[in-house]
Amino acid sequence: MFAWIGVVLFALSLLVQWLDVSTNNIVNSSTLNTAGFLFVALSLAGWAPRAAWRGRRR
Repeated sequence: MFAWIGVVLFALSLLVQWLDVSTNNIVNSSTLNTAGFLFVALSLAGWAPRAAWRGRRR
């Protein structure tokens, strides 16, 4: 889940840079990149919530 959040943040950052969107000083492309790195790092560290596997038991 955290990895997908990171992907969305990286995509938003890329769009902000490509489209040259004027943003305020708090939310800019480097802030989105840093937040994306944080979520990817949390996912790789094992902090991501796990999906419950509900398969058939024999």
